[in-house]
Formats: sequence, structure tokens, C-alpha cells
Amino acid sequence: MTRLGFNTRVSFPTGEAARGLREGIELFRAAEDLGYQSGWAYQRHFDNYLSSPIPFFAAAGQHTTRITLGSAVIPARYQEPVLLAEAACTTDLLIGGRLQLAFSSGTDVWDAVFGAVTTDARTEGQRRLARFLSAVAGESLHTVTERHGLAGPPVGTELRVTPPSPGLRNRIWYGSGSIASAVTAARQGLRLITGTILHDVPAGETFPVHQARLIGAYRAAWAAAHGTPAPPVAVAASVLPGPTAALRDTYAAYDRQRRTQGPAASRPAGALPPALSAELPAGMAMSPVYHGDPDTVTAAVLADPGLSAADELVLFLPPAFGLAENVRLLTGLAQTVAPALGWTPALETLAAAR
Repeated sequence: MTRLGFNTRVSFPTGEAARGLREGIELFRAAEDLGYQSGWAYQRHFDNYLSSPIPFFAAAGQHTTRITLGSAVIPARYQEPVLLAEAACTTDLLIGGRLQLAFSSGTDVWDAVFGAVTTDARTEGQRRLARFLSAVAGESLHTVTERHGLAGPPVGTELRVTPPSPGLRNRIWYGSGSIASAVTAARQGLRLITGTILHDVPAGETFPVHQARLIGAYRAAWAAAHGTPAPPVAVAASVLPGPTAALRDTYAAYDRQRRTQGPAASRPAGALPPALSAELPAGMAMSPVYHGDPDTVTAAVLADPGLSAADELVLFLPPAFGLAENVRLLTGLAQTVAPALGWTPALETLAAAR
């Protein structure tokens, strides 16, 4: 494991959004001080979570200098791709080329708000994602064929996103939950991050085994499409080492809650309950929670084929945890389990390079 990251919902109780956003920035600062290489935040509309990650990253980037800031994930279905490309390029330049954007196709759950289309959600998400990728790559989006007013561009002008951020296209990821989407991402030249729920899992196959197969399929598809080894793969996981009895009890309670409530577990006060329950539909599987004393957790992670196949471990932070609880968990992982996985804090890496 060469890189260590975390994934936060930037959650907040009802009425405390400003504090939640400020504490989200503090969380990125704390993780950077601990030597984490990456921080990720999820986009969730109309709830007690971060809904607009790009301005959040622009702000967090002013309080950090090294850690990368990434979305995991942005559903492409409801994005205006060119406007998003402009915002992403601007933010990437402001934070020194540290932006990492992971996408999913998204669903049609918010069509009543954002507008419906005639294509299905996945097709529309892929269409918008392709447009976004062209935009951030600096490709021509349109050739001006006629002049519109005195201020319009001359006929023949090739319109491209400005300001450009040339390296951003190589830092676009796909949040894959299935082998099919992982293979598609590889062919599109997108990096891979997998989450805590997988789809199309055969009956009788465990989450870790299927995740390992997914990563293997992605790497094989990348090599076949591009003739080079695949870039590093990141996986989000619940890895909760408890150096004290009290913390072990806290993390065990979270595991019990997740087993009984599924994705509805660990919500900030006032948050909406998700539609999915602990009884997931056939073909869907949820990742295990590894908790206990540090040695027990380390052994479990090393025995997990999905986590062992990855290059970057992204700690999934329980959404109901506050800043102090999250920093304590980040600290525990960095000081106990992560070194046993072969991880070196970014601070030590920088010191060795000087």
C-alpha cells in the first residue's frame, strides 16, 4: 500500500452547515499533518452533506499545501459538463494541480428538480462525462460560424475551456461498482476508485473476492487498451483500529449499526434515510467493517484480497462522526495499521527526498 487517503461526507446536523464545512477543511488539514496523501469528499444533494465539492476544494486547498483533494464521487447525470470543466480547471490551478475528480454515471432520482431526458440515466451520465473529458483535455468544443454582436469571437474561432489546466485530464477517476463499469473506465483512460457497495456480485462470492476480480479486470482492460500498466487503484474501506477499549467499543457499535441498517447507518442529526436498507437487492454487496485492536485489524486487511490488490487505501469515515472522532480515527490508522501495510507518511517521503 503506497498511498493512504480518507473519504468524508462533510456532514453536519441540521442548522449547522457552516460549522460542518469549516470542520471539513480542518479535517483535510489534520490529515495532511498526519502524512495522508489524499482526501476525498462525496457529493450528495438535498441532504445534510456536502452538495457542491468544487468550491469546497478551492477553499480547502488554501489551507493545505500537499494533500490531493478529490471527489468520490460526482454523479455526471446532473452536471453541465462545460461549466463544471471551467470550475474544475480554475480550482485545480488555484490549489496547485492537486484536484482529483471521480465520477459515476448517476441515477434519475432527481429528474423532477434537474430535468428529465429521453435517455436512461447511465447513457446520459456517460454522454455528459465524455463532454466533460473533452473540455478538460483542452479540445475544441465549438467552431464559431457567425458573429454575434460586437463582443462575440471572430468567425473561425475554436472555443476551448479557459483557463486551461493541462494536467487535470490525467487525474480524472471513475467510481466503479461493477466489473463492467471498471472495464469501461479503463478503456476511457480513467483512473479507478471503488467504494463500499458493489453491483453484479455473483451469489456466494464475497465482497473482497469480487473487489479483487474487479481490480484485476480493470488492469487487464487498461493494458489491452493503452499498452501500458494501469495507474494506481484506490479502494474505500472501513478500517477502524481501536488502540483503547473505549474506541474498540465505539467501532464495534458502528459495525453493528451498519450490519443492521446498511447504508442508513451513521447519519448526522436530521439527515434523510436512504432508500437502501441492510437487505440489499440481489447482486449487491456491502464491504465489511474491520475493527478491533490494531493487530487484529492489520491481519484482516492483509487477508482481504480486494484491499491487498489496491495501491491506495481510502478510509471511509462514518458520516455521523464529528471532527474530533474523525481525527482520532485518522491518527489511529496512520500510527498503527498503515505502517504495517508498507505505507510511509508523505512528510517522511518529502524529508527523504530533500
